[in-house]
Amino acid sequence: MKADEGRRRTGPIQVGVIEDHPLYRDAVARVLNEAPDIELGAVADSVARFAVQDQPPGSVVVLDLKLRGVQDAAAVLEVGQMGHKVLVVSAHAEQPEVLGAMQAGAKGFLSKDVDGDELLRAIRTIAEDNAYVSPTLAGMIIQDSDERHAGPKIVLSEREKQVLRLVAAGERDVDVAEILDISVRTVRSYLDRIRDKTGERRRAGFVRVAIREGLLR
Repeated sequence: MKADEGRRRTGPIQVGVIEDHPLYRDAVARVLNEAPDIELGAVADSVARFAVQDQPPGSVVVLDLKLRGVQDAAAVLEVGQMGHKVLVVSAHAEQPEVLGAMQAGAKGFLSKDVDGDELLRAIRTIAEDNAYVSPTLAGMIIQDSDERHAGPKIVLSEREKQVLRLVAAGERDVDVAEILDISVRTVRSYLDRIRDKTGERRRAGFVRVAIREGLLR
């Protein structure tokens, strides 16, 4: 089975927005409404208000971090648990926020100074089950990884790269097994090898390595 078989999107991309700043929320909604391949759904100023609306599972949700009520990594976790793909768009785009959000399950991270074209590019990338981090933030993550893991170059097999890319993009072990047509046990064996080679144990670490290796587009 090829990695993208059966996973191609049909119909418009379902997108929700959780943003508590009225002007920015309206601007994002306008950009999304003007895109021909996007269907804008629930728009709310908090995770709680978003949760009571009927946003279809599997949607891409544009999420601010600093919200009323649930916020930061907890907000990412809660929206992810609803079955959505989270794209964080935040004015707070320092290393702790970026790594914390990715570790909590965000599929992507943008700072609020991005233009509409990049926002749409990130949404379309995430809708196809890939991860997206803006080049500036990706460089920051790579720098962090290089500072903490200076040493010999990591050598991964092609299959290890495939597993790493999918896990870093947010896929569960069982999903990776289905996509690559291998057993869950084999996936976990590859993950053990990746951990041994990279020294990483958590999702944020896998994301850093995947970005540095050019595996996330």
